[in-house]
Amino acid sequence: MIYGVDVLSFHDVLEICKTPNKAKLNKAAKEQILKSQENVQKIVESDRCVYGINTGFGPLCDTKISADETALLQYNLIISHAVGVGKPIDKELSKIMMIAKVHALSKGFSGVSLEVIERMILMLEKDIIPVVPEQGSVGASGDLAPLAHLVLPLLGLGKVWVGNEIFNTAEVLEKNDLLPLSLGPKEGLGLINGTQFILSHAIKGLEKFEYLLDLADMTAAMSLEAYRGSASPFRKELHDIRPFEGSKKVAARMLKFLKGSENLQAHEDCERVQDPYSMRCVPQVHGASRNAFEHLKMMAETELNSVTDNPIVLSAEESISGGNFHGQLMALPLDYATLAAAELGNISDRRSYLLLEGKYGLPRLLTESSGLNSGFMIPQYTSAALVTENKTLCFPASADSIPTSLGQEDHVSMGSISGRKFNQVLGNLVNILAVELMFAAQGLEFRRPSKCSKIIEENYAILRSKVAKLEDDRLIGEDMLAIAELINERKFVVN
Repeated sequence: MIYGVDVLSFHDVLEICKTPNKAKLNKAAKEQILKSQENVQKIVESDRCVYGINTGFGPLCDTKISADETALLQYNLIISHAVGVGKPIDKELSKIMMIAKVHALSKGFSGVSLEVIERMILMLEKDIIPVVPEQGSVGASGDLAPLAHLVLPLLGLGKVWVGNEIFNTAEVLEKNDLLPLSLGPKEGLGLINGTQFILSHAIKGLEKFEYLLDLADMTAAMSLEAYRGSASPFRKELHDIRPFEGSKKVAARMLKFLKGSENLQAHEDCERVQDPYSMRCVPQVHGASRNAFEHLKMMAETELNSVTDNPIVLSAEESISGGNFHGQLMALPLDYATLAAAELGNISDRRSYLLLEGKYGLPRLLTESSGLNSGFMIPQYTSAALVTENKTLCFPASADSIPTSLGQEDHVSMGSISGRKFNQVLGNLVNILAVELMFAAQGLEFRRPSKCSKIIEENYAILRSKVAKLEDDRLIGEDMLAIAELINERKFVVN
């Protein structure tokens, strides 16, 4: 893969994250970078006043800076903007930020030197990853504070991850025989303008959301097996006349998961006319969430392959000061995806509740000795708590805007908060689905000797390899954690 030249997918970025040397700069990319740097230098040598190259920043855009002060201007920009607070984001998120930033800078519209970009690539390859605090961006001139922390190590400042430990940058550079860099005209601005903090959360969230969407379908199918519900709501004829792509895909997947089920055969001559919505409307609800995933994927991959700093240098004679750094284009789909992920948990909790009611041959609380034993009563409380927490996280951060920079930045996206909330909801969703999987597997115990479909039996065996059938009360909180670990390790078969 070639930085600045190839069109990258979010999967490509995750692959580079695991194996950084899979992405390089080729001759064409280097020529783009050098030409842009040359254009900036010509602007500096001219008498023209160009924002961010020979002026101050934000409300100080009308303050001219001399050529002699350019290096200090860039240095001051980085250190003054590194004001993030809170816990460090995951090391992987910092790596994604670096990859996305290198790709954008390598397109040759930012004026950042080849030396700086090659240093960032070298840091990725040596696993020297900047420590970035999680809070402080309003997603306006992009992610100013997080990106300032991301590039502090270029100046020998800040902290970096090496392996799973955090060190002072100066110490790590010395050990690797690397000197701090001095930034030239516009380089500081090119480095900290952009949406890479928002984008990194979108990319990481997409990876998790993609698997959880598939898992939610399989989990729903296992619950339907345990409930002995009907597969007729998943028939192709029904979804062809309301042809949303998400619901069509989920309906087809549900039929695949349930093919050959003896439990559903047993349901064919029963007196039930319809199942509750949480069973019957899986294609419509899960499908709507899939549509949101596809929208976020499209927007994130467009952003990934875009130039998002300011100003954009087109030539030695022409630069454009615009708003490509504004995070609104990512904030809205992230908020939409957050709601979509939360809804997967909402409907999952309802299916869990149905399995506890003691209907259609299942014992109450999924235990034959309730009273003395609480059975699975309380895990549903946990599920309900997580569902409600997710609901509170669904307030769209993008609905808010607080003016900054003395009113120069008078509308901001708050997209960084959208991205963080999205990943919080996905983390809660893992545990909600773990509860439903635990209930569904227990429900299947009361349907034996009837067999499930092949893929459901396979997933049942995976779950039972870690969690035994519940006979009497035990520390089932540990069972929930074990199932959540199986989810996080992607052990379940979902396709």
